[in-house]
Amino acid sequence: MKEVSYLILSILLLVSCSTTNDEILDETIIPDIITTEYNYPIVDTGVTNFYDNTTIITSPTQGSSFFGQDANYSGNQPSYTDNNDGTITDNVTGLMWEQDMGSKITFNEAFSKASTSTLGNHNDWRVPTLKELYSLILFSGKVKGEVAIDLFIDTNYFNQELGDTSIGEREIDAQTWSSTEYVSTTMVNVETVFGVNFIDGRIKGYPKYKPGSGNANTMYFRMVRGNTDYGTNNFVDNGDGTISDLATGLMWQQSDDGTSRDWEESLAYAEDLDLGNKTDWRLPNAKELQSIVDYTRSPKTTNSPAINPLFNCTEISDPDGNTGNYPFYWTGTSHLDGANPYSSGVYVAFGEGQGEMNGVLMDVHGAGCQRSDPKSGNLNDYPQFFGPQGDVRYVYNYVRCVRTIN
Repeated sequence: MKEVSYLILSILLLVSCSTTNDEILDETIIPDIITTEYNYPIVDTGVTNFYDNTTIITSPTQGSSFFGQDANYSGNQPSYTDNNDGTITDNVTGLMWEQDMGSKITFNEAFSKASTSTLGNHNDWRVPTLKELYSLILFSGKVKGEVAIDLFIDTNYFNQELGDTSIGEREIDAQTWSSTEYVSTTMVNVETVFGVNFIDGRIKGYPKYKPGSGNANTMYFRMVRGNTDYGTNNFVDNGDGTISDLATGLMWQQSDDGTSRDWEESLAYAEDLDLGNKTDWRLPNAKELQSIVDYTRSPKTTNSPAINPLFNCTEISDPDGNTGNYPFYWTGTSHLDGANPYSSGVYVAFGEGQGEMNGVLMDVHGAGCQRSDPKSGNLNDYPQFFGPQGDVRYVYNYVRCVRTIN
């Protein structure tokens, strides 16, 4: 990647012989140079609309309510090239993808397929990690419960199936698995693999084997190749309460402040933060926050949140009063789902993704899952349980701010 940036710099130096400095520093050029310096560039979410707690709104101005959400900050915009050979190149990440996933297959079959594939005359295909796979998600998508509306992936380039309703599946039963296995277990000691649902816009852990029969579960898999460094963080402790990730070009608040907030309050807190002599902090978008999840860690296996030990997370008690769990953290990204599609915001769970089933509280989605909570509510009314897996809803979640390293 660095070789590319050196080439761009060389071209710019040549152009400067006949171009003014102001023209050289045009903002459409500089971000391209910055992007190529990082092996783990985060692709923007594709969100362009603005929301309050219930509706679409006009763009909020700095200092006003709901300023600082996803659409207020524009990152590396999604950009793809169709290679016309069944492959798609992501021009931001340097990853090349299989365009059509084919039929659902088992976890082991996916690795066999990747090891023998010569798609596009390449023989170095692999099953993507969760962070690689999540680079494709777009939160311009929209779902209504089990019914697909707008998919959470660019369907101009990628073929994305829906669940087969003719055999009793729901439209959202079209999850794409990654190679990332949960280091703990979900449900009742169930081996679990993380996947991204590009129909409903979530990360969850899915059973490796079918409950009851014990047969290998089948899901969709989208093969990938290229940029083997993608998803690998390079954290540096700056010694001032901040952590820089030299892989993504993002700087992070090292410790949350121990306070839970609703979505609007979280946006305001991030915009007002003064830390490490920096004042340009913001609430991260969904893909930025997911980039710092450490999927080798979990409360049950490492007695820690799913994040690098350089970071500090407030320990919380779960709804049963048990200690040793860790919060959900807000993002500035809205999640369009349900009867009121604008009322939920995306969170990432750095502790267990718990739910209550048959009166038993358990880890149903895995530490590092990504779901959404209502943006507002009465603090005394939560936590609550929602949906078929009794997902815990806190609404008052925690905040870890981010800024872009300039």
